[in-house]
Amino acid sequence: LALDVTDPVSLGTAMEQIADAKLQIDLLVNNAGLALGVDKAQASSAENWQQMIDTNITGLAMVTHKVLPRMVEADSGMIINIGSIAGTYPYPGGNVYGASKAFVRQFSLNLRADLAGTRIRVSNIEPGLCSGTDFSLVRLNGDLEAVQALYRDVQAILPEDIAATVAWIAEQPAHVNINSIEIMPVAQSSAALNVVRNLPRA
Repeated sequence: LALDVTDPVSLGTAMEQIADAKLQIDLLVNNAGLALGVDKAQASSAENWQQMIDTNITGLAMVTHKVLPRMVEADSGMIINIGSIAGTYPYPGGNVYGASKAFVRQFSLNLRADLAGTRIRVSNIEPGLCSGTDFSLVRLNGDLEAVQALYRDVQAILPEDIAATVAWIAEQPAHVNINSIEIMPVAQSSAALNVVRNLPRA
């Protein structure tokens, strides 16, 4: 189904089609998401912030809200959310995008708390630098040179790596729940905390 997770009408229509076809969703992968811009918070676009919130937070939550009751009724199903290391490690320009992915991490854990006593499993995958998608092209407003510079001389993780992780989680025995997986390329690691020198005293 083609649908817009930020549009309640589009989402509602899709769910009606699934119900009319008498289909049961066994696995929901909440992969819809985006980052827009790399400006610091004080120079960011309010429209970009709103679109990230509408997609990464509201869209993910509302899709889950539509699907979850039928999973609970069947006492079967799995939800795999695609978060980001940006939800754990802050960086300049990450502002609302990072905050939205922190929401995904905490939402995943809270779903597990609410679903205790059911057989429904919830996981959160947090990728680091990943090439081979339109993610950075969208974030950098179509600036292909900037995208190429970002991935130059770096062996980033690939969409196939994340897909394989989704498949591995889904293949685990029914009594196993993978709470969270953080994945970075070998070329990436967390950075030291920033210290500003010679900052004028207050």
